[in-house]
Amino acid sequence: MVSAVPNPALDAFIARVAPEIIFGEALVRKASEGFDLRNAADNKAISLRLITADELREIAQFTEHKQFRPLKSAPNLRRGWHFLARNSSELEFALQCLYPAAIGDWFAAQQPDPPVTHYRDFTARQTGMYRVAAMLSDEQSAYVARAGCHKRFCLKQRLWTVEGLPPDGAGEKSLIPCLEPCAVLLEFARNVARFEQSERQMVPLTSDELATIAAALERTIETPRAELREADFAAPDNPRRARWLLEKLKPMLAKKDEHEDK
Repeated sequence: MVSAVPNPALDAFIARVAPEIIFGEALVRKASEGFDLRNAADNKAISLRLITADELREIAQFTEHKQFRPLKSAPNLRRGWHFLARNSSELEFALQCLYPAAIGDWFAAQQPDPPVTHYRDFTARQTGMYRVAAMLSDEQSAYVARAGCHKRFCLKQRLWTVEGLPPDGAGEKSLIPCLEPCAVLLEFARNVARFEQSERQMVPLTSDELATIAAALERTIETPRAELREADFAAPDNPRRARWLLEKLKPMLAKKDEHEDK
C-alpha cells in the first residue's frame, strides 16, 4: 500500500535510483515490481535468500556473530539476503530498518544550509555523566572523532567538526551524512575523557618499539574478538580504543619516518 503522505526526501531518493544506488552497505536496485535491496557486496550474487520484513529487522539489529549493532551505519551488515520492496512505502520501511532517519538526513544535507550540530555545540548541551565530554581539548576531541568515526567503524560522512578537524570529504565513506555526533561517539568521548584523566606513565620507547605497538594496534582493529561488544569501551582491546591510541601515536611515527628518510 502506497502512503498518501507526501515525502519529498523519499521522492528525491527514488529519483536517484537510476537504475541503482548504494546507500551505506545497501544496494537499492529497480526491479520489475518495485525495488530489490541487498548487501552491495552481494551485487553479482545469483542465489540469495528472499527475506521478510521481520527478518530484515533482525538483520539490521544483529551481526553474523549475533552481536547487537548499536550503530546501524557500522560496516558489518550481514550478507546472503535480498528484500523485495513492492512500492515506495515498503522501500521507506526497509531503509528505515537498515539506516534509521538516513533518508531524511540525506535530503537535509543537500539543502543550502544543512542542520549540522558541531561537536562543541553538541557536548555543551549534555548533562550528567556526559558533561565530561565537553572537557576534552580540541586536539583530544579531534582524536576521538578520527578514531570513533573512522570508516572502519562507521560509513556515515561526518559533516560536523571540531576546531582543527575538517569534515569527511565527499567519497570517503558513503552517501549517508552524519549531521551531529551520535550516542556511540558521545559514550566513546566520555570514556576517553576518563582515560585522559588517568595518571600518566613515563615509558621511554624506541622508534622500532613504537612501530611494533602500532602494528599490534592495527591488528586489534582489523581482527577484533567476535564476542566483543562494539560499544564496550572499558575493554582494553576495543577497536575504537586501539584506533584512538594509534591516532595519538601518529605524530611520533611520522617523526620516525622523517628521520629514516634523511
